[in-house]
Amino acid sequence: MAIGKLISNNKKARHDYFIEEVYEAGLVLKGTEVKSIRNGKASVKEAYAEINNGEAWILNMNISPYEQGNINNVDPLRKRKLLLKKKEILKLISYTTQKGLTLIPLRLYINDKGKVKIEIAVAKGKKLYDKRQTIAKRDADMRMKKESSLKNY
Repeated sequence: MAIGKLISNNKKARHDYFIEEVYEAGLVLKGTEVKSIRNGKASVKEAYAEINNGEAWILNMNISPYEQGNINNVDPLRKRKLLLKKKEILKLISYTTQKGLTLIPLRLYINDKGKVKIEIAVAKGKKLYDKRQTIAKRDADMRMKKESSLKNY
């Protein structure tokens, strides 16, 4: 997946969840939302996705109203439809019916063709001890890198 301009990144997602699978989806946007996204005024930090009646939706994704917009600006936290293939939606339904799996956005970006895309991940929540284990592993890797770079001099 070629990423053009990164708009919003959910850094906390990889800390709080085990990422099982990642999907790229388009978004159904209205009016000035695209202009606002191009200005970098969007956030996926608190967002999540769900499947209703065979359609994928993203909720709580904040796209700030466009400053030069008019009365056509829409609600910043409105429910937005995700554009996925039917096969992918059926796969996501089977994942989300399993206990403990959820759909979370990883990043929002504009691809090389100028289209707004979002990466959705099938994720399983980490327990506190899993988070500690991840942090300890990252620290150990950092120390190993640091020591190996010092030995090279």
